[in-house]
Amino acid sequence: MKEICRGLMFPEGPVAMPDGSILLVEIERKSLTRVAPDGTQTIVADCGGGPNGAALGPDGKMYICNNGGFVWSKIGAFNRPGETLPEDYEGGSIQSVDLETGEVCTVFKECEGESLKGPNDIVFDRQGGFYFTDLGKRRGRQIDRGAIFYAKVDGSMIVELVHPFDTPNGIGLSPDEKTLYVAETNAARLWAFDIESPGVLKKNGPSPFWPGRLLHKFYGYERLDSLAVDSEGNVVVATLGTGCVTAIAPSGEVRARVPVPDFDLMVTNVCFGGPDLKTAFVTSSGLGRLYSFQWHCPGLPLNFLNT
Repeated sequence: MKEICRGLMFPEGPVAMPDGSILLVEIERKSLTRVAPDGTQTIVADCGGGPNGAALGPDGKMYICNNGGFVWSKIGAFNRPGETLPEDYEGGSIQSVDLETGEVCTVFKECEGESLKGPNDIVFDRQGGFYFTDLGKRRGRQIDRGAIFYAKVDGSMIVELVHPFDTPNGIGLSPDEKTLYVAETNAARLWAFDIESPGVLKKNGPSPFWPGRLLHKFYGYERLDSLAVDSEGNVVVATLGTGCVTAIAPSGEVRARVPVPDFDLMVTNVCFGGPDLKTAFVTSSGLGRLYSFQWHCPGLPLNFLNT
């Protein structure tokens, strides 16, 4: 892997922009940050709270899953979110960021009267709606039960698709947008949900109590974070605990494992970019670094971005 920069404050949610820069969030800095190809960093917006996942919407704005923030802790060289809520925690939200002015607006803070707790990751479909996960928050001996949502950027619609869902994290769509993939952090399971129509999941899972299909179960001390999908349909998921990204085929087999340098246990996100979409960008959050390396095929073009 090639190191692009270091010194980031828990980077996540990378988005490879057409100009060659990477827009990502720094959760501890509470910012949306632009990283130039030479590693130069520029703050685009102050989001407050804890900006987490990011995706470019149909209106050209960046949409942010804001988890509400953390109290941070250090274990040796590694930075990580703590187990207690910050004093200024006011819940989670979905925000929009105007990339020209840096203006930040709150789009959603609740769904049907239930407040968002810790929105984590986001993906847009071709219709301009977006799926997102809410992982919840930890409070000592307690943890929220998470959910999957679907919403529209104009604020007219937000629906809860799956609840309860313990620690849902990364989320992505298959190339034909007939399958929604979601990574479950603590159990290290990758789930597939069949989509009936935009914002509607089929209720035909193997269990009458659960709509998802188990695509892959990781073993050993591994946990999952965010994910991306390549043009072959492989789900490339950041694998916590083992310091790598892992590619899972649509049929469920492991196709590749790619480690990051210095064995960062907090590898959190991956995205695809470059002129041919064959460059993978990885956030090494515990050490505050951004890496790139070459993938064997193009990444899946993202709606409203890689066109």
